[in-house]
Amino acid sequence: MLAQRTLKSLTQAVGVGLHSGQRVELTLRPAPPDSGIVFRRVDLPQPVDIAISPEAVTDTRLASTISSGSTKVLTVEHLMSACAGLGIDNLVIDITAEEVPILDGSASSFVFLLQSAGIALQNAPKRFVRILKPVEVREGEGANVKWARLTPYEGYKLSFEIDFAHPAVDSTGQRVEFDMGSGTYSRDIARARTFGFTKDVEMMRANGLALGGGLDNAIVMDDYKVLNSEGLRYNDEFVKHKILDAMGDLYLLGKPLLAAYSAFRSGHAMNNKLLRELLAHPEAYEIVTFDDEKSAPKGFATLARAW
Repeated sequence: MLAQRTLKSLTQAVGVGLHSGQRVELTLRPAPPDSGIVFRRVDLPQPVDIAISPEAVTDTRLASTISSGSTKVLTVEHLMSACAGLGIDNLVIDITAEEVPILDGSASSFVFLLQSAGIALQNAPKRFVRILKPVEVREGEGANVKWARLTPYEGYKLSFEIDFAHPAVDSTGQRVEFDMGSGTYSRDIARARTFGFTKDVEMMRANGLALGGGLDNAIVMDDYKVLNSEGLRYNDEFVKHKILDAMGDLYLLGKPLLAAYSAFRSGHAMNNKLLRELLAHPEAYEIVTFDDEKSAPKGFATLARAW
């Protein structure tokens, strides 16, 4: 049986929120089979649980925000991406503020945290959402068009193309494809950092956003070049970060996909629209398990190695 996964022990991290600049403590805890991934706001007089789901996403303007009533958690996508990359099914995430810490701006710190806690196999089959027919969302026309789609594929691969019309971005790879079957998420995707432009940062800070952002947790560019002295971690780091984000956004479905995801100029909003479109068409997917892990697509059966 291809089994569900949780952590062997709890693990903790402290950081600041990218937008709030607030200090925040994160405690990742093992969780029972079929309980899924749940964020728990433990800073409130009465702790509030927010289970991940496409419907829980209430804001996608600068990051993916999930809510339960008036209680929310911002910027969940990098931690969700690490969970997707390592195949974590069940987890309780205690958080002491309303934003997940940005750490180094990528998913690699979360990968390290999860792996340091150890990954435990559970006595329940891992459930996948297998795409049976194409699902697509699209916005805009001509030069402003953006789209995202899921098509049938016996595995999980993502391809993404960006178009920023900025000299520093245009000189790097614009399109990347990543297949989970390669087993190289930690090495090839997880280290890609979030990025921003100085002109946007100034405007965002004036609006009380990006208060925790800086050169140690993001790639920052002026009108012409990357300002980080160490440069880029990959020659296509920008588009790889988009793959990282998409993996996190799509994991808010609550189960891993068996699908090919492709996108052009998509972002958090389009990714969530795509999941909602999928759920609106029950005939477009089925839930599957694998009694024999040898019959599962490559990349899902083996426990992810460290770097």
